[in-house]
Amino acid sequence: MDGKLFIQAVTKVVLGAVMVALLIFVPAGTVHFRNGWILMAILFVPMFLAGIYMLFKRPDLLRKRLNAKEKELEQKEVVLMSGLMFVISFVLAGLNYRFGWVTMPEWGPVAAAVLFLAGYLMYGVVISENEYLSRTIEVQEGQKVVDTGLYGIVRHPMYAATLLMFLSMPLVLGSPLSFLVSFLYIPIIIKRIRNEEKVLSEGLDGYADYMRKVKYRVIPFIW
Repeated sequence: MDGKLFIQAVTKVVLGAVMVALLIFVPAGTVHFRNGWILMAILFVPMFLAGIYMLFKRPDLLRKRLNAKEKELEQKEVVLMSGLMFVISFVLAGLNYRFGWVTMPEWGPVAAAVLFLAGYLMYGVVISENEYLSRTIEVQEGQKVVDTGLYGIVRHPMYAATLLMFLSMPLVLGSPLSFLVSFLYIPIIIKRIRNEEKVLSEGLDGYADYMRKVKYRVIPFIW
């Protein structure tokens, strides 16, 4: 086991958990926000377990994902907009809990948690299917087009998974207001996908043919 990689991975998970906790519980004015703890559990426990799996089975992929930095200016803008969306969504959810602006039936956050975990499972399948998966938009050395499994259904199953997860998170927190904010992810991801396809079609052999073969980007029969 790579000890340095392990420390780097654990540090990122811990810092991410602390940041999300502050964004949720400080606006909520209390740590007794049950739905906040539920989100923390379903978000970071699978993340930690996936990191442990990659540490032993696919350390190169883990290292690449931990050290990834966007080079494309357009993608840097996408990352910034996504970050702002999450900050607003989490803070608004905490405030909604504190002041009770809009409430949901008790089954709503439970159903949303199930959808979130389904998205996480899909994300895990994508990682197993695509060894070239990266957090950044780039053409890697020796990269080949993956067109089997979920990639035979839509061109960007990873974004399909994140769409399901990101739209579920505000509902896990019981905040319809944050759910409305999370819809900003749709134009953000459209911007990212269009730039990604431009980069891949220009730099990856066979990707243009793949785009003609698999018509839908994220949601079958819709887009």
